Amino acid sequence: MATKTAAERRADAKLEYDAYLAGCPSRQLLDALGDKWVVLTLSAISDGPQRYSDVRRRIAGISQKMLTQTLRRLERDGALTRTVEATVPATVTYTITPLGLSLFEVVQPIKRWAEANMLEVLTARDAYDAARTTS
Repeated sequence: MATKTAAERRADAKLEYDAYLAGCPSRQLLDALGDKWVVLTLSAISDGPQRYSDVRRRIAGISQKMLTQTLRRLERDGALTRTVEATVPATVTYTITPLGLSLFEVVQPIKRWAEANMLEVLTARDAYDAARTTS
């Protein structure tokens, strides 16, 4: 039996990922990427390199803690790079990677859909709630 390289083992494992299985790593990734802050952070940084404070100003309502956690998660997953410049104070810039750009291309239409269809969703929710209260 031939020994496989690490790259070959990863390629074999990639064929076996199934998000419907509870222990599948892709399921955990889907959970993390489905977060609203991930979508908004990727959207904010997709325009070009952004400083932390710029991203925070652009995303209304995000706390410092949540933005920091989201940026770290995206950096860990390879969607962003973090560059620190030796200035006083230090300048930290976040840039979307090719992997992050491919994710952005998937989540951006979801953001646009939500923005374009919110009125219909609210109308549907009101109708649903009204039907439930009269029953």
